[in-house]
Formats: sequence, structure tokens, C-alpha cells
Amino acid sequence: MLLSLAIRDFVLVRQLELSFAPGFSVLTGETGAGKSILLGALGLALGGRAEGDSVRTGAERSEIAVEFGFAEDSAAAAWLLEHDLPGDPGVCLLRRTVEAGGRSRAQINGVTVTLAQLKALGEYLIDIHGQHAHYSLLKPARQLALLDDALGQMGQMVALAMAWRGWRAAEQTLLEAETQGAALAQALAQWQWVADDLGRLALQVGEWATLNTEHGRLAHAAELASGTGTIAAEVSGEDAAVLSQVVNARQRLAALSELDPALAEPLALFDSAVAELDEAARYLTRYAAQAELDPQALAQAETRLADITTAARRHQVSVDALPAYWDTARGHLDAALRSADIDGLRAAATAAGALWQTQADAVSAARRAGALPLAQRVTETMQALAMAGGAFAIEITPSAPSAQGQDTVNFMVAPHAGQGLKPLAQTASGGELSRIGLALQTVVSAQSGAETLIFDEIDAGIGGRVAGVVGQQLEVLGRTRQIICVTHLPQVAAAAAQQFAVTKRVLDGQAVSEVRRLNAAERVEEIARMLGGLEMTAATRAHAAELLGPAA
Repeated sequence: MLLSLAIRDFVLVRQLELSFAPGFSVLTGETGAGKSILLGALGLALGGRAEGDSVRTGAERSEIAVEFGFAEDSAAAAWLLEHDLPGDPGVCLLRRTVEAGGRSRAQINGVTVTLAQLKALGEYLIDIHGQHAHYSLLKPARQLALLDDALGQMGQMVALAMAWRGWRAAEQTLLEAETQGAALAQALAQWQWVADDLGRLALQVGEWATLNTEHGRLAHAAELASGTGTIAAEVSGEDAAVLSQVVNARQRLAALSELDPALAEPLALFDSAVAELDEAARYLTRYAAQAELDPQALAQAETRLADITTAARRHQVSVDALPAYWDTARGHLDAALRSADIDGLRAAATAAGALWQTQADAVSAARRAGALPLAQRVTETMQALAMAGGAFAIEITPSAPSAQGQDTVNFMVAPHAGQGLKPLAQTASGGELSRIGLALQTVVSAQSGAETLIFDEIDAGIGGRVAGVVGQQLEVLGRTRQIICVTHLPQVAAAAAQQFAVTKRVLDGQAVSEVRRLNAAERVEEIARMLGGLEMTAATRAHAAELLGPAA
């Protein structure tokens, strides 16, 4: 449920904070006062497109914050937990900031998120039906989407679209293989040669550096043996050796340390130096004894280095890049082999088509099974909207395969008793279309997971007694959902439990929209204004009070 909406510097709004209650609420006001601006701000907070001109003139940025409440076992709660955005239990805060230059930032529970995430969460929280939503019902694509939404199979539609793309891609790959045989054969031969050549070399990552180190050792084996032996003798040889001199110095220092304990620390350092020099000399002696000339190993290393260098020149890549190029060649070879396998590609395309067909059959079956019950509920709702005797039906006919399946959906309507069913676009007047749209949206919304429904002037084109029926219908719907409706009809506004008035005035030379929640007396005045007339009379106020009934 929508709990609160806070807006700062958005279009005509300087600063605004509204709290909402359960049930049916309306936003009313003169044309151009800014009613739809509030819904625009709400849509922006739910991931709508941001425009720099949505920032109020003279301000640096717009800020919109929306707070929602929901059950802890709801789909919205599960989504927040899945995306590690839990916030406080049962509550979430959406925030959107738009700079004058057009850049924007979105947050959920204080964490920066993408617009895709904002939209995804918003689908669980609220449904917004625009003021021209009923006209979109004339489009076959919208009718198909509305049916699928009402039947709760939008997830299946996503899977079906993915299956369609997979099928199309498999068919395209097969077509390219069949029409580009010579080019594929050339690519296959090229990558086969590269993979075979580098496969014989089998250069491993890091081998080049290791091989160079080993070659250097083998090439200088004699120098290494002679040099290390000489150093070992200089360190630990006869009396003139370094180690002997250090030992003698250590002994003299030991005698002196008996005279002054402060010399114990340098004496310990001498002990360490003697031990380390002795260990170094022993290591060098062993190294010199084991170092041997190995002409065969040296020749092998030189041959391997030459082979690697030649291969790098042949394939025009650096030596370090040879292992990666080998992997690339094997990948291209696998792809070329698959492309050359016409029978395999044909089998893959057939399997992808069969998968799409299976999913399309399941979607079609669900549409045909659910169309009649849905149409019956819409027909029942039409009776409540002063279309007594009217009927609604959903006609499903086969169509060419597509990402949406294999069906064409056509909404059929008989607005009044005794009239035959005809396509919606050919039958309904503007007011009838509004009522049929409301009936459909009411029925579909009852199936929706969103707890809050917003209607922006969907009652356009109707009035009089029918407007009162529409208001009653929205009031009934508000018993199970939170309903917020922008309306110009006093009969609809009077049926609401809460009413907000939107006004516009000039402040410091700028037009500013303001909103306030009306008390009982103010509602009488606002309903009287909506009833019309150049002057507010006692009769107009009495009529307004009558419409409001106990709420007046």
C-alpha cells in the first residue's frame, strides 16, 4: 500500500508531502492544476524515464521519495530479500533524484540501484492506469497482453519469447551454413591448420619464461661452477678466508664483552654472521660440485626456444600471446565444425522449433481456457456500470508464429441488449469504451499482485448517473485494494473515503501546484465547485452535501 509521497522541485511542485490511507481516494482540481503531475512524480519514482525539464525552473534537481507498506510474506518482500535490499520489515522507501541536466539516481531502502530494479519492484507494489488507457484497448497487441496478464502467465510469455529468439537464431545459423558453404570450408581449413600447428607446439602459459631461465643456466654452467667454487673457497678456505677472519674478530669481541656486558648485542650479531657465512659457503660448495655441463639439454632448450619464436612469427602474434591464440583457434575450430555440420544444425533448429511449439501450445491452451471466465466477469461488471444487457467476449483465432505465440485475440462487445457482438474498435462510443476499459481493468486488477491501483481520468467521456455507478464500482474495489483516482466527476469524487484538492497559484512570479487533504466541510465546497456554475449557491452546496451523504 502507498503510505506517503514526498516531492521537491518537480515541474510545478516546490515541496509536497502527502500521506495516504487504505480504501478509495481521489485527486481533484481544475484542469491544469497539476493532478497528473503528482502521478508523473510517482511514475518517475517507480523507474519512469527522467527528463531534465521535469526539474522545476530555477532548481538544481528534483527529489521524489515514496514509501510503501506490504505484508512480510508478499512478493515484494521476497524480491527485496532476493536482491539484498530488505530495509525495515514490511516497509520500503523508493527515492529518485533527477538533475537539471537530465542525470538521475535511483535508490531502494537507501541503496543505489538500477532503473530496471526500480521498475521490477514497482510491478509488485502498484498498477498505474493512464487517462488514455482505454484507447489502447483498441490495439490487438494490447488486448493479447491484457488477456495474458489477467491469466497470470506473464512469466510463461517471457519464456515463450526466449524460445522464439532461440528458434530464430538456430534457423539463421542453419541458413548461413547452407548458403555460405565455401566460406565456412575455408574458415574450417584455416582454423584447423592453426589449431594443429599450435597443438604440436603445445606451449603452456609461463613456459617461455621458465625455458629462458633454464637456457641461461645451461649456457653458463661452466662459469657458474667455477665462480661458486671460488667464492666458497674465499669464504671458508684457509686462514686468510673471510670466515676465518670473522671468527677471529668474534673471539676478540667475546673477550671484550666479558669486560663490558653492553657488547653482548654486537657479539650476538657476530654469532649470526658466522653461522650464515658458514651456511652460504657450504651451499656454494655443493652447488659447484653438482654443476655439470649438459650439451644435450642445452641443445634441446635452444631448439625449443627457436620453435616457439618461429611459431610466433608465423602466426604474427607475440610469444606471450601464443597460448591464448591456441585457445582462440580451438574455439573457432569448434564453431566452424558445428557450422559445417548441416545435419546437426538442422536437428538443433528442429529441436528449438519444437520447444517453442510446446510452450506456444501451452500458452494457447491457457488463453482458451481462461478467456470465457474472464469475459463473463467483465460482462458482469459491465452490468454494474450501467450497461445492462451488454456482453463481452474474447475471440481467439490462429495467427502466424511469433514471440507472443500463435494466437490473435480480439475483444468483442455488445454494448446493449439485443446487439450482436462486434469488435471493440467498431462498436463502443467514447463513454462506453471508458466503462468497458474500467470493467476490464477492474477485473484484471483483481488478479494482479499489486495492492495499490491508480486510475488517471479513466472515467473521461462519462457523466450523470453512469458517473455515480463508476464511483460506486471504485468504492467497492477500494474495499480490497487501495484505489487512487484522478477525476473531474463529482459523482466519482463523492464516493471516495479521502479527497485531495490540487490547486495552482502564482508565487514569486512562478506557477506553483499545491495539494491538501480536505476535511468534511472543504469536501462540500470542492464537490460543489465540480458540479459547476458561475456562482457557488446554497443549492449547489446542498447538492454536494447530498452526494457526499454521511461524509458531508
